[in-house]
Amino acid sequence: MKTEFFLILIRINDFMKIVKWETLLETGEYSLLPEYELVSMQIKEAIKSVVWPPDSEMFTIYPESGKRRGEGNGVKPIKNGFTNYLSRAGWQLEARAGRGKGKGSHPGAFDCHYAFNTNLKPFVIEWETGNISSSHRAINRIALGILKGWISGGILVVPSENLAQYLTDRIGNEPELRPYVPLWKKWETLADISYLGIITIEHDSLSKAVPKIPKGTDGRALQ
Repeated sequence: MKTEFFLILIRINDFMKIVKWETLLETGEYSLLPEYELVSMQIKEAIKSVVWPPDSEMFTIYPESGKRRGEGNGVKPIKNGFTNYLSRAGWQLEARAGRGKGKGSHPGAFDCHYAFNTNLKPFVIEWETGNISSSHRAINRIALGILKGWISGGILVVPSENLAQYLTDRIGNEPELRPYVPLWKKWETLADISYLGIITIEHDSLSKAVPKIPKGTDGRALQ
């Protein structure tokens, strides 16, 4: 069955950048599938759609360290711009993979969940808003979903070192995950057809002329 493509195209002059897209695990030539072409294109456009300040044409961050309480920039409003785009493109937000009731019976809800109209199992995305331990849990949850046959693939989105320094202190980031990449690349037996990757994102520019990104649940302007 031919995959139906749904892609919202946004034309802007500049945008949040993907500085690294690393494949940790790929079996069954997953990246050659039309389903992967669909989700990868939508993910790229969703990242491009993230701008700051709201209604601008680029992603500019206020250059203040997040190490001290009350300083730095929040992370949830950034995630909201990404997930809202994918929601409009047909992804489910906070959808659970697998069945079961009770704590520990399934890997929990994923930030974004796409169900293909083919026999291929769904694809999921986790956008990091927590600390480095949260990043490791996200990778494990995606891997468990693949192993159980609930999903066929997934991606974790994390900030680069350059971006992370201006966000909430200790947020999960690519450099701190890097030492574990050789381990994850050994997980080739999870499934016959599968994909697991990490996308590293970064701001386009710095300026103290823009407002700081709110922390907590503020920042609804990105919705």
